[in-house]
Amino acid sequence: MNAAPAGTSRASATDKVLAGIERAGNRLPDPFVLFLLLFAAVAVTSTLMAWANVTVTVPGSAEATAIKGLFTAEGMTWLTTTLGANYLGFPPLATVLPILLAVGVAEKSGLLAALIRRAFGAAPRWALPYAVGLVGVAGSIMADAAFVVIPPLAALVFKAAGRHPVAGLLGGFAAAGAGYSTSMLVTSLDALFAGITTAVTGALPDPGSPVNPLSNYFFNVVSSGVLILAAGFLIDKVLEPRLVKQGVARMESEETDDDGAPLPAAGQGSAAGQPAALDPNLSPLERRGLRWALAIGAVVALAIAVGSLLPDSPWRNEDGGFLPASPLLSSIVFIVFVLFVIPGLVYGRITGTMPSASDIPRVMGLSLKEMSGFLVLAFVLGQFIALFNWSGIGNWIAVAGASGLESIGLTGYPAILAFIVLASLLNLFIISGSAMWTLMAAVFVPMFALLGYEPAFVQAAFRVGDSATQVLTPLNPYMIVLLTMLRRYEPSAGLGTVISRMLPFTVVFWLAWVAVLTVFYVFDLPLGPGNGIFIQ
Repeated sequence: MNAAPAGTSRASATDKVLAGIERAGNRLPDPFVLFLLLFAAVAVTSTLMAWANVTVTVPGSAEATAIKGLFTAEGMTWLTTTLGANYLGFPPLATVLPILLAVGVAEKSGLLAALIRRAFGAAPRWALPYAVGLVGVAGSIMADAAFVVIPPLAALVFKAAGRHPVAGLLGGFAAAGAGYSTSMLVTSLDALFAGITTAVTGALPDPGSPVNPLSNYFFNVVSSGVLILAAGFLIDKVLEPRLVKQGVARMESEETDDDGAPLPAAGQGSAAGQPAALDPNLSPLERRGLRWALAIGAVVALAIAVGSLLPDSPWRNEDGGFLPASPLLSSIVFIVFVLFVIPGLVYGRITGTMPSASDIPRVMGLSLKEMSGFLVLAFVLGQFIALFNWSGIGNWIAVAGASGLESIGLTGYPAILAFIVLASLLNLFIISGSAMWTLMAAVFVPMFALLGYEPAFVQAAFRVGDSATQVLTPLNPYMIVLLTMLRRYEPSAGLGTVISRMLPFTVVFWLAWVAVLTVFYVFDLPLGPGNGIFIQ
């Protein structure tokens, strides 16, 4: 009897591990109940810590901050007066809802389906996973909007090409999330990290080379290329075959409008006849609508660009620039909104899929209906995250972890690796990269400077740990958005389903990214213009 090939055995073992993780994860309660339980756990823990007078001294702060408990007079007053604000102030709502309304117009009008058919009609099917990897890894230029825009569009591209749409959906999210801290383009995140790093180097006896938004540019470009290839490979060779093997549906579950009539599937217009397979041949009416939609969209984009580049533009910051923060960067959601809505309306009017103004609120309403589960879940998510931040437990975890690593006394490159591991673990609890870097930089930039490492190198190491694990944690609110989208194809999917399918991306991205950093370290390569590994 012939033995099974080694590769088959390894694949089978991997499938068993991932299936086990999925089963274990799906035994967790429904996300709404899960976050209620987490809210209760934080409430009890914070109260016990408050009664024990636990304090945390954030690096750079002159005074210790006491942990605040929910079941105290202050805590109950906070909860009863901020319940609504906690919900409405839940950060993803400000990003998700406007973009959902806009994408709904472009999707239900048929614009996205026509654009994808035209743009990818001649593209080889094998290249699509790598295209998704490219767009996802580079998507951080859109900030958090990337988590809402890229996954559903990637699903549409895969569906139109006859490939599994869920592979596009999950692959787009993985590439956008696990590769969030790197990009071939200079983004606001580069400027934000550089500003934080610079702020903690002023008191150092030898602060090394100045850190600026380009200090990690060479490292980012190489990392981006490696992660794009890794994302494409994983989507093509791991994720999609596993979805096929599991029999995950290729079509969305049919939904109906308020009158019980079937709604058009994602990526299709309200008019019947949109092809499911990729057909680049548009009808004359579709071509005309697409030309006008793209032309009007280009005019809108040009108007935004000109308005921003004017010397006295109100979208510049106080210094006359755009980085690290400016009204322009704070307008990303608005820019995405108008670039979806206006071309969608033009296309719908010309093709007849949205002939009247009354169609606008109708299709926007349908888009919100599809995400109604997330809107309900956002209520308890908002309460949990607000309590987690208000109590101070997040800061306590970060400072305790940093102190523990510092007390180990590691030196050399193993200390850098331990630092990356710590950042990856803390990333499961503190999703905001800037908040976590603010806490960690104050401890580790001076510590590693005394060991002879440039602050820019410590910042580059932090990027690795900051991104790879955020697609695994339920505390990432955009994972819940993804789960809502996934359930349109796979109604029984749970958090375990998402985590098991994200795990290969996390592991491979983490290892590949560490390998890139190791190459830069071993060969003492410049991380960016004027920034190296060691303080000279």
